[in-house]
Amino acid sequence: MERQELRAAGSLAAVFSVRLLGLFMIYPVFAAYAHSLSGANPYLIGEALGIYGLTQGMLQIPFGLLSDKVGRKVMIILGLILFGIGSAVAALSTSVDGVIIGRALQGGGAVGSVILALVADLTAEENRTKAMAVVGITLGASFMIALVAGPIVASFIGVSGIFWLMAGLALVGIAITRFAVPNPGRVRVHRDAEAVPALIGAVLRNKELLRLDFGVFALHAMLTASFLAVPGLLHATLKVPVHDQWTVYLPVLLVSVAVMVPALIVAERYRRMKSIFVGAVAALVVSQMMLFFGARNLFALLGALVVFFSAFNVMEASLPSLVTKAAPPDAKGTAVGLYSSLQFLGIFVGGAGGGFALQHGGSAEVFALTAAIALIWLLAAATMAQPSYLTTRLVPIADGLAGDAASLAARLRQVPGVAEAVVIAEEKLAYLKVDARAYNAAMAESLAGSP
Repeated sequence: MERQELRAAGSLAAVFSVRLLGLFMIYPVFAAYAHSLSGANPYLIGEALGIYGLTQGMLQIPFGLLSDKVGRKVMIILGLILFGIGSAVAALSTSVDGVIIGRALQGGGAVGSVILALVADLTAEENRTKAMAVVGITLGASFMIALVAGPIVASFIGVSGIFWLMAGLALVGIAITRFAVPNPGRVRVHRDAEAVPALIGAVLRNKELLRLDFGVFALHAMLTASFLAVPGLLHATLKVPVHDQWTVYLPVLLVSVAVMVPALIVAERYRRMKSIFVGAVAALVVSQMMLFFGARNLFALLGALVVFFSAFNVMEASLPSLVTKAAPPDAKGTAVGLYSSLQFLGIFVGGAGGGFALQHGGSAEVFALTAAIALIWLLAAATMAQPSYLTTRLVPIADGLAGDAASLAARLRQVPGVAEAVVIAEEKLAYLKVDARAYNAAMAESLAGSP
């Protein structure tokens, strides 16, 4: 990537991460803190934890579409202002209802899709995958850092202090957006990075994409529901106070990363993606069964956490890749947008459903719910088609060749390694699905008149 592109990817990844750090720092400590709020009960605590996912999921695509018209930076700054206001409301609230309002406002700053669209604005087609990878790696690291940092930070400033920290991080994000993120030369729709309303119907009719959307919904529903019960179990079983539970999460996450890396290498290099994928979902089922039957046992509890987070990290890394493989070449951004929306809706359902289960049956009922979700996902995963191992490539089209889009697409399909080709004349781009091992890039670029 060029220096300007590295700056764009790095600064936008930083904007993404300052939001996620605060949001996920709350997870390990929120359930214990929320019991001190007036009007709190397990259901409302779960709703408060998950409600940001509802507003985030509903507004993710609209924010992206609106940014096409009013500007990317305008929408990012607006979203961060909403996030900061919501954080302050939650920090000042002494009632669970007030925290629910604050968390809903936090989610209203749904800037994820806008950030990805701005990454696309600021990078050349041939470097966009690398730039998106920088953002993705940063997000994964932010999640793991936040789970460990949350209890530590809360021990010094409390959970209300974490909400104030989120408000401060929102200001940091605004400053990065304003002064560090380059200004795009022009804003345009990128079918590989953002949702196109006309393509939503086709994506929703794709059964393989729906399986993957349900997968990320289930994964984050399980994660959110589990954090309503796990901190209490760690306290009861290991005698570890909530503020010291980072000593549990840190080694568990390190082991999970050690499991994830070779699993992903095997999946991609040896094309064993379905086996690894189904195995990870089965591991999630096992982890929830262990929590249901043996959560009061020290070794069962720790073993369940290791199995869960190992499988969780494999899923977090492989699901987005599978979505891009299964999506039509010109609908990758639409598929990713719907996938992201279902992820956040899963957070809401996990919080509200987990809270309801905790109120009516205790932690065992929570894990009965998450085990049932995992079993349904396992049935869906077992019947999925073998992944295609195709990747998306964008090839610019010379001015004189864009007129006869159908003819050019037909010729591009004859290029070795090209499985699908869609030419969008008005964008002067060809969207290809290719087998990277066989793809003849020089031939495709020659046909498209690319320099």
